[in-house]
Amino acid sequence: MQLRAFDAAKKGSKLGVAALIALCSSLLKRSTRGGLIVVGEINLGGSIEPISSAVNIAELAVEKGATVLLMPVTARRQLYDLSDDMATKIDIQFYQDSIDALIKALAD
Repeated sequence: MQLRAFDAAKKGSKLGVAALIALCSSLLKRSTRGGLIVVGEINLGGSIEPISSAVNIAELAVEKGATVLLMPVTARRQLYDLSDDMATKIDIQFYQDSIDALIKALAD
């Protein structure tokens, strides 16, 4: 498991869901799926914050060699602007809440 900020500022914000998945998978002693990129922020109340640039994130995920991109379902409408070429190169999956994200991130 590797937590990295791919934004230009390299400040590492918005890694809350990825950190939660890393901690939970460690506690459960289960691996996450290979080639997975998780995006999203969770607040102290447990709700998922919306992301702002879903198309840029998807394009960057393809550049980094990801096979699966896991993002909040609230970003679904933003991805209509994703090019057909990029859409065929990556499997984009959506999660509703943190439990849904964990289940989808764990390896089968």
